[in-house]
Amino acid sequence: MLYHLLVPFAETFGAFNVFRYITFRTAAAALTALFLSFLLGPWLIRRLAALGGQPLREIGPDHDHKRGTPTMGGLLILLSLLVSVLLWADLGSRALWTVLGVTLGYGLLGFADDYRKVREGSSAGISARGKLFWQCLLALAAALLIYTDPGFDGELQVPFFKEFTPQLGLLYVPLAVLVIVAASNAVNLTDGLDGLAIGPVMIAAGTFLLLGYAAGHVVIADYLAVKSVPGSGQLAIFCGALIGGGLGFLWFNSYPAQLFMGDVGALALGGALGTMAVVIRQEILLAVIGGVFVIETLSVMLQVASFRLTGKRLFLMAPLHHHFEKLGWAEQKIVVRFWIVSIVLALAALSSLKLR
Repeated sequence: MLYHLLVPFAETFGAFNVFRYITFRTAAAALTALFLSFLLGPWLIRRLAALGGQPLREIGPDHDHKRGTPTMGGLLILLSLLVSVLLWADLGSRALWTVLGVTLGYGLLGFADDYRKVREGSSAGISARGKLFWQCLLALAAALLIYTDPGFDGELQVPFFKEFTPQLGLLYVPLAVLVIVAASNAVNLTDGLDGLAIGPVMIAAGTFLLLGYAAGHVVIADYLAVKSVPGSGQLAIFCGALIGGGLGFLWFNSYPAQLFMGDVGALALGGALGTMAVVIRQEILLAVIGGVFVIETLSVMLQVASFRLTGKRLFLMAPLHHHFEKLGWAEQKIVVRFWIVSIVLALAALSSLKLR
């Protein structure tokens, strides 16, 4: 909004020329979202506490100290993110609206799930099938929007292999749906300890900030041999706002948490990461950037498969962070070490851009 209002005056007032630069608006979006998070946080915590705390599962590690903590804290991230993006981004970007649409759509789905849990005092919420149906439907809408973009070519970018870009054609649509839905559920599975999910989400967002900016800049995209996607530079502003909102949320979510992210945040943020990966054609690289989410998801799948096939469990408890809790690791130690792994994976993903 500010971009559209002030840039036309840049020719008359030279100071307004700074609003043309994505780098400036990305930093401004991050600071705006951070400020809004600090401003809205205490008020939102009081309102969510009035609804009641998040119901906890009776099985698993002893988390009685978390009982009564308000959930749906992801609303804080989404509100600050939305306002910041609308203020600082070029709203003519199709790529931006695709990512924003999935983020808000998944956020609404997560809100309905969280609200039902709180109202019914149960950890069940919306059925798994119902949730998956709406996730797939929203992802399909985004995939078709990307597929029908005039500049779309259906090629798959493969890390470490510069010349290997298989042409998927219409098969790109189900792949995009799989990536978006899987990313959303993977973040949701990771959201089990104070600050655990938001750290890797912000690290991934920082990585996609750089990748989105590169994909939206013809010269940089050509130099790095990444797919050039018109309008994707605005995703850097989206990522900046996500990082700012995430930092503000972490202020209240760090141990001991004053509020939990809930599905409204986890589903939305995972969907955002998955959609950004699809938009800028870095679907495979997402598995490296979000390696912590992949490992958490695999731990659940392996645990279920092992128990059904052999009657034995591979881990003391799944997802993986609960396994380490059972081993006696302190919650804060698990969280920080998962963040460290996320940083290493993000650096590995970025290094792959030239190791081809």
